[in-house]
Amino acid sequence: MENSESKDLEQTAQAEEVPAEETVEADEAAEQSADDKLAAELAQVKDQLLRTMAEYDNHRKRTAKEKLELRADIITNVVADFLPVMDNLERALQAECSDENYKQGVQMIYDSFMATLTKLGVTEIESDGAEFNPQLHQAVQRVDDESVESGRVAKTFAKGYKINDKVIRFAMVAVAN
Repeated sequence: MENSESKDLEQTAQAEEVPAEETVEADEAAEQSADDKLAAELAQVKDQLLRTMAEYDNHRKRTAKEKLELRADIITNVVADFLPVMDNLERALQAECSDENYKQGVQMIYDSFMATLTKLGVTEIESDGAEFNPQLHQAVQRVDDESVESGRVAKTFAKGYKINDKVIRFAMVAVAN
């Protein structure tokens, strides 16, 4: 009997040990499964973060570019409104005047105005004697002038201005035949 009892005890002990091993394996599998889930979730969060960072960087670059373009458009519109004032100052400088102080004052205003335009990046379009370019010049007249080569600007009626490559006002010119 003792033998059978000791066999029963051994079998019971072995039976108890087997489920304990299975439990450890099940716990390890559960931990591994949880680790896999966490790793997958971490990878997803990293991917989402990278995408968000890239989207933000693209947005920042796009708004900076739009800001520069908007600035150029605003300067162009404001300068275009002031060009007739500059034309009048040029006419005042060409007019006959007996008061030298008055003429000097108008010249100072004109110089100040031109310095401000230069700071804004505004440049005059070269016209007199230049090759006619429809992207820079507006032909308002064709003239027969032996002293000027055909297809070149013979006379400028109104100066043209541009900012970088963007034309603010085309130069109004007469083109030689």
